[in-house]
Amino acid sequence: MAQYFEIHPDNPQRRLIHQAVDILKNGGVITLPTDSSYSFACHIGDKKALDKIRQIRQLSDKHEFTLLCKDLTQVSNFTKMNNDTYRLIKALTPGPFTFILDATKEVPKRLQNPKKKTIGIRIPDNIVTQLIVDELAEPLCCSTLILPNKQEAESDGYEIRERLEKELELIIDFGIIEPQETTIINCTENTIEIVRQGIGIAPMLEN
Repeated sequence: MAQYFEIHPDNPQRRLIHQAVDILKNGGVITLPTDSSYSFACHIGDKKALDKIRQIRQLSDKHEFTLLCKDLTQVSNFTKMNNDTYRLIKALTPGPFTFILDATKEVPKRLQNPKKKTIGIRIPDNIVTQLIVDELAEPLCCSTLILPNKQEAESDGYEIRERLEKELELIIDFGIIEPQETTIINCTENTIEIVRQGIGIAPMLEN
């Protein structure tokens, strides 16, 4: 049975942040808020937790997960960036962007695109997620909280609890988050291009 935290959106209770980090370290799957939607999340190195997310969402083993990172220093440990990419990510984060980058050996192979050896990374503009990743001191592996046969993410923390409390270890309720798509930017092979336009605006890439 999942624990259920109602976290204050402006002044998150630090004891709840500590408890969330402990749950992640002990192999738990949680839901947390980002600046675009609710997401499933687990520890980057926990295969069992990752498989649980796949099972809940009914995902194939080809589904590509995303890393939620604290900052650019953390991103640089798990991906390869040239100067242009570094400056771009610095200018656009934290924010509703997903950057596709070449993965380093620090990224478990099961998280990398099997052919391209790439990984998607995010630095979301949400205080709760920022605090959790900061205290954990490692990226989180995440996947948008879209349930089977649904087209978009769940928006209400209380309804998420009703549907998933028997399958997860923690549900964080941040209030209503109307789901929106992030802007995906490919930063591999010395190329920088928008591959999906979402709510994130990157004026430096506009034609």
